[in-house]
Amino acid sequence: MISEPELVGEDEPGSSRDVVSGFDREPATGRRRGHRLLWGVTGALVASAVWASAVFAYGIGGDGKPDPRGYRVESDTCASIELKALTGVVGEPEDDPATELDGIEHPALHRIRCTITFGSSEVTAVAGTSGGAWTTSYQASVTAELHKETDPRPEFEASSTLTEIDGLGVTQVERVPDLGDLAYLLVLDDNAMQLKVVDGGAVVTLTLSAWVNYEAEDGAEEVPDDAPEGPELLGYRGSLISDVRDVMKALKTD
Repeated sequence: MISEPELVGEDEPGSSRDVVSGFDREPATGRRRGHRLLWGVTGALVASAVWASAVFAYGIGGDGKPDPRGYRVESDTCASIELKALTGVVGEPEDDPATELDGIEHPALHRIRCTITFGSSEVTAVAGTSGGAWTTSYQASVTAELHKETDPRPEFEASSTLTEIDGLGVTQVERVPDLGDLAYLLVLDDNAMQLKVVDGGAVVTLTLSAWVNYEAEDGAEEVPDDAPEGPELLGYRGSLISDVRDVMKALKTD
């Protein structure tokens, strides 16, 4: 079971203790009742100010719709995505980004998912084999969503408490400061890591997975038992953050 993610920086708007209290007591009479009424009005004004500050900070309009902040998520979005930082550390992609078939284009939500498979790199040659070797492969998946009718932030915040995503257990959650309105880095089982960001009505998720394969030559089918450990993905944390920043820029309309 994972613990609450550690918060970095100042508290979020509206996260302080209740500003209106004392309403569960018996009604007062005389001058004290008038004082209670004044406190109630003051509390309502403070609550309105807190709501207004949240609207200003997170771009939620008076109609409750999230601010798109210039983001565009369309069927051709994958063509504009480049993961330069990851490419620099794990190798060149095998092909151009591939568009997944689970995209959505609806008046309330636009979503696209792109996958990028990187070329394999040799980890170690296996002694006593005819050129067989263990190799490491990487795959990145970018999901971009633009919510047009409802604020995605409440569900986004709730996702940081998940203990399982797509069948993989969540082992660690970190808050990433200074990225969008809110961002989390999640470490998953099976050597995978995910960075999730919400910015106004846009939600961007970058997932990196790695696995180790044995590549035999001359038709050999036997796989050695001494498989090496997979790469430590937390070492690529900075590359994920850099690439997500670039993806967010690429999603902005001209």
